[in-house]
This record gives sequence, structure tokens and C-alpha cells, in this order.
Amino acid sequence: QVQLVESGGGLVQPGGSLRLSCAASGSITSINAMGWYRQAPGKERERVAVISSGGNTNYLDSVKGRFTISRDNAKNTAYLQMNSLKPEDTAVYYCNADISSTGWTIYRYWGQGTQVTVSS
Repeated sequence: QVQLVESGGGLVQPGGSLRLSCAASGSITSINAMGWYRQAPGKERERVAVISSGGNTNYLDSVKGRFTISRDNAKNTAYLQMNSLKPEDTAVYYCNADISSTGWTIYRYWGQGTQVTVSS
């Protein structure tokens, strides 16, 4: 059994910062890519940022230069540092991770989501 638990969401004013965390626990042999997605009301889920096991990153164009994804492999945890937040960043943020419990098959797991609201 593998679980992803997110934390760090909340209400912040425009221009403010938040740091999201995503901790993986359970039967884990290896973790490949870890990523953050978001879904705003009435919109489709979109990928915000992804980081490979080797540390390569990729970002949604609208968050480049403002958001930074990182990971601590020793803690099986990914982070999303969000700076210069805008009202349009308001959404439920979900993390995912491609995890192997056996060393063979890889499954994609999702966290439960954390609300980020940017408003004055």
C-alpha cells in the first residue's frame, strides 16, 4: 500500500508565497517522476511541474520563473515552492508519483489534493 499526502495549501494574498509538500509512504522500492497538477473550478486538470528521479524539471509556461519543483529522495518527498502567486493560480493542487513497490511494475499514485486560494 502506497500513500501520497500533500500539505501546505491555504489562503494567500496576490504576490505571496506558499510551499506545498507531497510525502510518499508505504511499500516503496523506487520512485521515478513526481509531479504537481492543479484543477480550478470548471477547468480541466493541468500539469504544473514535474521532476524526474535525476532532478530534471519541466514547467507549465504560466508558472515558469515563479514556481520551483524539488524533491528529497531520502524522504520520498516532493515540494512545490510557489512565489508571486496570482489569483489565476487558485485551484486544488494534486501531486502524483510513479512508484514501484516490487522493483518491476510501476504505478502512478495520486494525493488527495490541497486547496490553494490566492485572493485579497
